[in-house]
Amino acid sequence: MSTNPNSMRYESINQADVPKGRDGKHKKIVSQILSDIDLLEPEHALKVPLAELPDSKENIRSALNRATRQLGLEISTSSDSEFLYIWKTIRPSSETPA
Repeated sequence: MSTNPNSMRYESINQADVPKGRDGKHKKIVSQILSDIDLLEPEHALKVPLAELPDSKENIRSALNRATRQLGLEISTSSDSEFLYIWKTIRPSSETPA
């Protein structure tokens, strides 16, 4: 470590070379779920086998929550011992923002 107070302690790199952590582990499954949600008929839910998830249902729900918030999409989820269910949340017309 340098004793010069004006020197950097850590190495710098170009921002384009920085790994994008959120593009990793859950991106494929979240992208597929979002694509399928977009095709869902009203009053239907996706039925995703837990055994096919690349991570725990809690981590997938968290990743999905982050993605849907960014998109302004409202969804709900539920699960049982075998499946994760995901559907679009429809607000009653009296709650629609102006």
